[in-house]
Amino acid sequence: MSTKTKKSEETAVLERTEKERNLVLFNDDVHTFDYVIDALIEICSHDSVQAEQCTYIVHYKGKCAVKNGSYEELKPQCSGLLDKGLSAEISN
Repeated sequence: MSTKTKKSEETAVLERTEKERNLVLFNDDVHTFDYVIDALIEICSHDSVQAEQCTYIVHYKGKCAVKNGSYEELKPQCSGLLDKGLSAEISN
């Protein structure tokens, strides 16, 4: 196996590992459905249907993975949700 092939395979594995993270939004008893929907549209670039579906899942299940990607991609979105007073975290 050449060094180039091995390096390419290592890069591919690393990229797959990075994309396995999820931005998880948690339910609270403070914010309205409309507030959460608007936040998901603004911060996570959801369309209105996707934002509404995620909001209902959060409400009934307690949490929902609203976005996936690398840590670097999700960090500013997680911070944005937290800045709006929502409960969110990046999980593996």
